[in-house]
Amino acid sequence: MNPSPSLPSHSRRRFLRNSSAATAFALAAPSVILREKAFAANSDTLKIGLIGCGGRGTGAAGNALTADDNCVLTAVADAFPEPPKLALAGLKETYGPRVAVTPESTFIGLNAFEKLIDSGIDVVLLASPPGFRPMHLRYAVERNKHIFAEKPVATDAVGLRHVLESVRMAKEKKLHFVSGFCWRSDLPRRALYDRILSGGIGDVKAIYGTYLTGPVKPMPAENTRKPGMTDLEWQLRNWMNFSWLSGDGIVEQCIHTVDKMAWCMGDKPPLKCTATGGRMIPNNEGNIYDHMTVVYEYATGVRGVIAQRQIAGCYNDNSDYILGTKGNAQSGWGVPVIRGEKPWRYDGEKNKDMYVVEHEDLFGSIRNSRNYRFDGEWLASSTALGLMGRLAAYTGGEVSWEDFMKSDEKLSPEGPLAWDMKCPIMPLPMPGRYKPA
Repeated sequence: MNPSPSLPSHSRRRFLRNSSAATAFALAAPSVILREKAFAANSDTLKIGLIGCGGRGTGAAGNALTADDNCVLTAVADAFPEPPKLALAGLKETYGPRVAVTPESTFIGLNAFEKLIDSGIDVVLLASPPGFRPMHLRYAVERNKHIFAEKPVATDAVGLRHVLESVRMAKEKKLHFVSGFCWRSDLPRRALYDRILSGGIGDVKAIYGTYLTGPVKPMPAENTRKPGMTDLEWQLRNWMNFSWLSGDGIVEQCIHTVDKMAWCMGDKPPLKCTATGGRMIPNNEGNIYDHMTVVYEYATGVRGVIAQRQIAGCYNDNSDYILGTKGNAQSGWGVPVIRGEKPWRYDGEKNKDMYVVEHEDLFGSIRNSRNYRFDGEWLASSTALGLMGRLAAYTGGEVSWEDFMKSDEKLSPEGPLAWDMKCPIMPLPMPGRYKPA
């Protein structure tokens, strides 16, 4: 068997996941930011609040503080007390007085997001598990906050429609809204897709995107569950393994690949899709698939194929292959290229961190130093593509865009969340038998 290439070690998400927050920021923070640097708030200072203090949220807060010298983190929120302690330790070590979070502005619990949004912040970073995104997004919009929303924004069709209404409200209020689809802020990828959309490979005929990697966070055995831990706490602490919280692999992780397909197609929705998928490796109580392949069909006849697998010990690939009438494009973690009538290889700036660019665009939009940025529509649309593909895999049927947008599929528990609530785990969906609620 050939050795399996792995995703690059410089993946910030993986780095943060495998390190403590303090260690991660001590090693990874830009050297231009010094703890000793004086900081004094003024009338232009933007106050940031972070909801969700895991690796992704901690990274987003650091990216925001890197992107704009005149912003300050004033509040954090999480369901549990441990993540904020780790996050703040690393952030304070790197950003010093610009991390102005106090015990009074550290909010813990299921309603912590409301307290944070009401604490006087200007910008909110939404980085909790995606199952909470519709609720958090709506509250932020109602309170007129500018938003960075990590992908995806929903885990079922009902939640997505709630998000679409929040997006409409946010746009009417002219709020500034940037998504966590980081590749759209990557300079090499921007150059590539600009060329593709302007005819650089002729007419696009087919797209093949891969997200073949290892499991993100395997489900622990039931006997590791602490006595007295409620069902909700158990699921939240292992949220990647439950579809109502994560959306499954194609929606939570592989959604980046889905989004790049959407980008290539000018964010026009497909007509329909079919899919195969399932679970090869037992996952204790979890109910997500470990592999899925979705075929999207567009009105132009283009087929977009997304292959997702998260199983240890297998061949890995995270690339996009785009076939056109006048050339082919290829993009992975390396430099994107076009081969054909007009060969091209990106040779522009390569060291600009796309995770920082996201926040530079957000703050620049707020400060009117960059174009107004509002990602709400395509953030929701790309999430919908992932959910549509998952529904096709779960049911084994052909799913049209119109049918998905009208679907009653709802995975989240009924009623307000409470630690002692009944939170039954949906059985692993069986194609041909699964019927959305």
